[in-house]
Amino acid sequence: MKIFQYLIGCVFFFISCSEEKTKLTAPNIIWLVAEDQSPEFLPMYGNLTVELPYLSGLAKDGIVFTNAYSPVPVCAPARSALISGLYPTSLGTHNMRTYNAYKKENQPSIGIPNYSPPVPEGVKMFPQYLRANGYYTSNNAKEDYNFKKTDGVWDESSSKAHWKNRKPSQPFFAVFNFGITHESQIWRQGDQPLLVNPKMLTVPPIFPDSPEVRKDLAVNYSNLIRLDKQIGKVIEQLKTEGLYENSIIFFYGDHGGPFPRYKRALYETGIKVPLIIKFTGQKNAVKTNHDFISFIDYAPTVLSLAGIKPPPVMQGKAQFGPYQVTEKSKFIYASSDRFDEQVDRLRAIRFGNLKYIRNFNLEISNAIPISYREQMPMMQQLNQLWEAQELELNAAAWFKVPKPIEELYDLEQDPYELKNLAGEIEFIDTLAFFRDRLDQWIVETQDLGEYSEKELIKKWFPNGNPRVLSPLSNKVEAGKIYFNHSDEGATIVWKKTKDSVWSIYSEPLDFLNSIEAKAVRIGYDDSPILIFN
Repeated sequence: MKIFQYLIGCVFFFISCSEEKTKLTAPNIIWLVAEDQSPEFLPMYGNLTVELPYLSGLAKDGIVFTNAYSPVPVCAPARSALISGLYPTSLGTHNMRTYNAYKKENQPSIGIPNYSPPVPEGVKMFPQYLRANGYYTSNNAKEDYNFKKTDGVWDESSSKAHWKNRKPSQPFFAVFNFGITHESQIWRQGDQPLLVNPKMLTVPPIFPDSPEVRKDLAVNYSNLIRLDKQIGKVIEQLKTEGLYENSIIFFYGDHGGPFPRYKRALYETGIKVPLIIKFTGQKNAVKTNHDFISFIDYAPTVLSLAGIKPPPVMQGKAQFGPYQVTEKSKFIYASSDRFDEQVDRLRAIRFGNLKYIRNFNLEISNAIPISYREQMPMMQQLNQLWEAQELELNAAAWFKVPKPIEELYDLEQDPYELKNLAGEIEFIDTLAFFRDRLDQWIVETQDLGEYSEKELIKKWFPNGNPRVLSPLSNKVEAGKIYFNHSDEGATIVWKKTKDSVWSIYSEPLDFLNSIEAKAVRIGYDDSPILIFN
């Protein structure tokens, strides 16, 4: 009997040690997010216009990805993909913008209210899986997921959110968003001292070579220098606290650059993003990765790196970690629908070195008049030159109507997508291949872009308001509180009445007074709060 008890004790000892080891070795994961930047402006992609010592150092310690993509060339839909692992066209978050936490009205000029799309069953914000597995999750500070966030996802989401607020030795997932490179900073920083000489810059062939264009380019390069210094503060803090070596750090842009024909465009300038990943111990340092990777892959990849199996509802693929896929993606898919007050549906595929774009609204110019963008001096000059019929051929192509039904580009020979090959006879079979693949993807992913936004809103909110989740059921047994909810797509969260942060309910709670609980689901109103006094 004593031998049996000894053996049982050994088993529990080893299980306990294994659990403790898992807890101690769970990697810290940090996201450093630059708004509105294309890889072509950064030194690790060959542009030596400006020195960015911290980002260059991160690149030397990590892997530089040459084919990382956003599925939408604008922020809020892109962020919905990052936080969920699904395409915005599948979530109903493909329009810019659906939900805005900062204002009551959305786009009254076209009759679009402020709304949070009810996403498919099982879709959750992925940090809640990390948090349920012991991670401290913090977001500093931009959210903008194109839907209303649910409680229980973040330990802290604010301008003060930081890993330092976690428990001792607790692994953390921390997001830091940097707005200094945002589109709006081209005009808001326009009166600040330039940190580069506009005359020394190379002007992309899609723009006229003018003082106005050179000035805006110089502002962007200056903002990148400012960005590097801001990122440097986070990296230096990680190093000072002895966390840098054993942390996984992502640096990426949330879509393409801040300029016209970059942001909001399905060309490479709009959807290709910089991506660097530094692994623990600088594993695979100073390497380049040419695999296709989309924002829908980030969530399952982070979960896999944390040792958590990604849920099957995610459309993305884990690129690293114990759950990484063996077969990499062969295609990149991207979409365009509504941008603020203007609607224009397009879809794009990249396969190999070829890029295919399908235009659904041929009489709408790519240079749709978005009032927000019109504040940029470069955009104002482009409009003036176009109206005066003085715009150079390459720049003018972006304005012309009708648009072609299809566009096809050889990116190796034509990186700025200026020569459309769709009309050339030798590409007949290639076009047929892309048409079929795009049609399949639209069906496979249940692309909602074929429906008008007003149709979707009427379907989702037949009474004009979100559906309300039903009350929780509960029971108290043997000193424990058990919660349940009839909606399998909902998440149960709880907190002590005096607390402000909700926790994920994953196991019965010790019976205590002053506990609150409710069910939450993206796109639904929370269930009534159940209170134990």
